[in-house]
Amino acid sequence: MKQVDEIVKVGHVQPQMDYRFPAMIGKPVTGWKLFVKRIFDLTVGLIGTVLSAPIVLVFAILVKLTSKGPAFYKQERVGLMGKSFNVIKLRSMYQDAEARTGAVWAQKNDPRITPIGRFMRKTRVDELPQFWNVLKGDMSLVGPRPERPVLTEEFSRQFPDFPRRLRIIPGITGYAQINGGYDITPDEKCKLDNYYIEHFSVWFDIKMLLGTVKIVFTGDGAR
Repeated sequence: MKQVDEIVKVGHVQPQMDYRFPAMIGKPVTGWKLFVKRIFDLTVGLIGTVLSAPIVLVFAILVKLTSKGPAFYKQERVGLMGKSFNVIKLRSMYQDAEARTGAVWAQKNDPRITPIGRFMRKTRVDELPQFWNVLKGDMSLVGPRPERPVLTEEFSRQFPDFPRRLRIIPGITGYAQINGGYDITPDEKCKLDNYYIEHFSVWFDIKMLLGTVKIVFTGDGAR
């Protein structure tokens, strides 16, 4: 039992407060499409939680066996209209990788990432535990990827439209991830995410999910 407890132990990053970006978000997206989107999220999210459970368990064990630290971790992210929540992920970085640097934007060939973490990021397996965030209502299947408060604040100062990404619930995957990958710049991400917000629909979400499935099985496009 102790070994199992160690495998599922969750690391936690202390949240930060007092940011200016919430005042820059604008009005939230409204309309009937959001209701349809939520029904779709709950249906697919429940199925995804069940089907992905064995995969998550296997990789949780691999993470635990190949590097020090917990298999999972929680991290504060910024959600709909600036509301904070804890995102759940399989740990893909070395433990305390940002202890000296603080929050840093992920880059291609990031030295903080473990070998198994690199594979998980390439196939997006590290994101699978976030089906639970979807069921809780913190996230959607598709939407702008949520960022940490400190990075959201920094990018909001550099790119005035960056906070507008928060007008809709964040997603496990998104238009920016399918078309950019992990090494996309904040400015490019901002433009792609805001494009999604202006054009989202269930059909759009289905296309993004199919694109994500392709990445999971081929790694194509996940940089």
